[in-house]
Amino acid sequence: METGFDDLLDAHLRAWLGSWPPTGAVAVIAAGERTRPEWDGRVRPLVGVAAPERALLSVAPERADAVARVAGPLCDAGVRRAIVEAVGQAGKVLGRGVFRWSRRVPDVRQLPDAGEWIDADDPRVPDWLGPFNYGPVLVAWDDTGAYGAGVGIKRHDTVGHELAVVTTPRLRRRGLAQRLVAQAARRVLGEGGLPTYLHDPDNAASARVADAAGFADRGWSVYGLFDPPADA
Repeated sequence: METGFDDLLDAHLRAWLGSWPPTGAVAVIAAGERTRPEWDGRVRPLVGVAAPERALLSVAPERADAVARVAGPLCDAGVRRAIVEAVGQAGKVLGRGVFRWSRRVPDVRQLPDAGEWIDADDPRVPDWLGPFNYGPVLVAWDDTGAYGAGVGIKRHDTVGHELAVVTTPRLRRRGLAQRLVAQAARRVLGEGGLPTYLHDPDNAASARVADAAGFADRGWSVYGLFDPPADA
């Protein structure tokens, strides 16, 4: 089993989840981390990460025993529903995302810088970038000087820094997102951190950005609680 890509990944997962690697096919741990606010001020009572063969669910301590009793293969819809009930989040769904990380991103000659680091409270910054707790945000401007695309960084712990990118529709399909992601990742790596990139498995555009920016899909997953789709 691949428990970690390197020491930085292991350090990030231990800090974020409370333990790593998993001790079984689907391990459940009682983690104080799940009772404290995360990067956006919200408390998330369950977070999970799965390598190709094993998974670890980090759960608020008062719910860990109940979740452990129903834990099983996370590909099973019935198991996922039981976990949601056990964690006391009826009405939510246990969703899966693709979990990627990188220590080797394209250099500036391959993917040149495309944005400017500015304060998150700059009036030109769109609202979606406001909650990110890293500090500055990375923004690319369009020809009129308005927001065109940006990257926010979720600082999960002292090591793991998750990148999120959004491009306005008029500037898509120009390679802007991959340049911004690579630029942000180079900064995180230069500061001794580990950049991560999470996305919906069905988001092909986001997957292409990740691939181009040096974030390979190694078959790892991330799990969390979400509202059900509006049409569910």
